[in-house]
Amino acid sequence: MNINNVTVIGAGTMGNGIVQVFAMYGFKVVMCDISGPALERALGTIQVNLDRMVKKETITVDVVNQAMANIQIETELSKAVKNADLVVEAATENVNIKLDIFRKMDEGAPEHCILASNTSSISITQIASVTKRPEKVIGMHFMNPVPVMKLVEVIRGYATSDEVCKQVMSMSETLGKTPVEVNDYPGFVANRILMPMINEAIYTLYTGVAGVHEIDTVMRLGMAHPMGPLALADFIGLDVCMSILQIMHQGLGESKYAPCPLLVNMVTAGKLGRKAGEGFYVYEANSKEFKVSTKFLKK
Repeated sequence: MNINNVTVIGAGTMGNGIVQVFAMYGFKVVMCDISGPALERALGTIQVNLDRMVKKETITVDVVNQAMANIQIETELSKAVKNADLVVEAATENVNIKLDIFRKMDEGAPEHCILASNTSSISITQIASVTKRPEKVIGMHFMNPVPVMKLVEVIRGYATSDEVCKQVMSMSETLGKTPVEVNDYPGFVANRILMPMINEAIYTLYTGVAGVHEIDTVMRLGMAHPMGPLALADFIGLDVCMSILQIMHQGLGESKYAPCPLLVNMVTAGKLGRKAGEGFYVYEANSKEFKVSTKFLKK
């Protein structure tokens, strides 16, 4: 089966990034979200990102025009998936929301259609269990920012067929990505390793070993990380980090995966990181500048 028509569910940061990449590589893409304004904002974001690539001379204006022409928007899921060869769900990292979306995707999509999830931690096997096509359900975990990051973590559920896995691996390569096949266990590979490190960095702050700036500087300069773990947590979203840790804690049953109490308190207080304007750092609107939150400055 050839994959020509792609539907992406969700117009947030991950969703619009996935749409952009598929559209740039010649796929016809339907971007679906329950919010019309969210879809319009996503189109604007994609246009800005593509225009920036033109200025950097990495693509031409013709590529931009063709990519934008490849994108349609739709607020009704049933209409969005009816002609799809592949659907990629990129909704919020909430198991109940994802299960509900997959039930509807399964009901509305053609029989041959592959159903993929961009989940960063939720079991593909569990997601597949609410469909009538578990052999065609797979994980496609893109990294943020999607147009820039090369990795796609391809997660095989318990019932995912070899054929579907091969198709998704091959298609990921056509998008200029490097796919890596992993099995369906809590956190997969990326977050199984990354989230405990972030959680440990938060514990290091929580127990007073060092401050925010100091922790991030050690990891950037000492371990050659492009971004410190606390800045990275802010970039991902502290609520997302906590959710992933909770899923791993529940699925693996080990206390080392339990979210640090400081992380829990920050999420409860709405200090979710970059998207909320404050987390471990404070972010100025429409600026790349940020500074350590006064909450964590030495008194």
